[in-house]
Amino acid sequence: MRTTAQSDGSGTQARSAAIALLETVLGRRRTLEDALDAVTGLEPRDRGFTHLLAATVLRRLGTLDAVIEPYLRRSPPDAVRHALRIGAAQLLLLGTPPHAAVGATVAAVRALPKGTAFTGLANAVLRRIAAEGAAALEGLDGPRLDTPDWLWRAWHDAYGPETTRAIAEAHQREAPLDLTLKPGEDAAAWAARLGAELLPTGSLRLATTNTRVPDLAGFAEGAWWVQDAAAALPARLLAVRPGERVIDLCAAPGGKTAQLAAAGARVTAVERSPERAARLRENLTRLSLDAEVIEEDAATWRPAEPADAVLLDAPCTATGTIRRHPDILRNKRAAEIASLTAIQDAMLANAAAMLRPGGRLVYAVCSLQADEGEGAIARARLPLRHDPIAPADLAGLPEAITRDGVLRTTPALWPERGGMDGFFAARLIRT
Repeated sequence: MRTTAQSDGSGTQARSAAIALLETVLGRRRTLEDALDAVTGLEPRDRGFTHLLAATVLRRLGTLDAVIEPYLRRSPPDAVRHALRIGAAQLLLLGTPPHAAVGATVAAVRALPKGTAFTGLANAVLRRIAAEGAAALEGLDGPRLDTPDWLWRAWHDAYGPETTRAIAEAHQREAPLDLTLKPGEDAAAWAARLGAELLPTGSLRLATTNTRVPDLAGFAEGAWWVQDAAAALPARLLAVRPGERVIDLCAAPGGKTAQLAAAGARVTAVERSPERAARLRENLTRLSLDAEVIEEDAATWRPAEPADAVLLDAPCTATGTIRRHPDILRNKRAAEIASLTAIQDAMLANAAAMLRPGGRLVYAVCSLQADEGEGAIARARLPLRHDPIAPADLAGLPEAITRDGVLRTTPALWPERGGMDGFFAARLIRT
């Protein structure tokens, strides 16, 4: 279903589009990215503002509802509630001038089917929130309110109360933009050119995410690719050598494939989705890197001959990427983990069968859920032995190595630098 936003020059169209996004994400459990792709008729600036409004509501939903609820005598229609959330987010979290936040949001309510009946409610509620200002947030435990119970409990069991709260606090902020440089590029020179920070692990971190990636220096010539600092670690742990036969399973969008190909390996990238495989090919072309791309299911496909190394970045709940995809907070369910772990187990078994004796396997997930990371290794009854990760394998981030010798990053790491995605990775050897 496509949504067309009609421009009126007042900002109302962005609010109307944001209401439609929230209806799609929360009502039909679509991703925010897919919902935004279905919106037409927005100028680039309005599109960015629309995304910001919807993402902020999804990120801070519990807090916003706690502010709004005392002013409601009865529950309004979902679209009106979304509008109130959007208005409150502007007033309390985004610094929008009150007259613009109230006026344009009320106009967006008026544009809804039967919305005229609720403009008085929207105007009254938002004006009261505007009058209260920052005091409306006092006494509210934002990190706890904004985190679904099942996630909070799972993280509390896995990481303890302090780290759980630090993770939830990190989710209140948008993730920075990280870049991985092609081997041979001058990292210090590119950091200066892009105004970026050179991280201890070698990634570049830009100070702002409010930019179009294709407009950045180095994009067209393929000097780098976008990849979170944590996402760049699993491929490094594989430590491939030039000429090795390496398989990258579930490879799109291609950051890890690019790392392996740039290291000189003969890479076969396996991706089930034709659309994602096409994006993978486009990225490799821009980077002038070679890899064989195969559109197959990683749970069943087998190579013609055993590989020296396999990287499996398995499908998962992706709770490690909530900062970038706040819709995950609202659309994932605890019940989904059982079906996902079954897929992960099947893929891990198939990946092990692809290896020659002595071959290396890195299993990774961008999830904070222990069942999908540590649990997958504990469940495996395969001809594999654990190859513990050592500090020398992870220069610049030794704190991400657990006592069991696996990689575990969370958004709570590097708080002074802006955090990182949550990742798990274990290195295994075919016996």
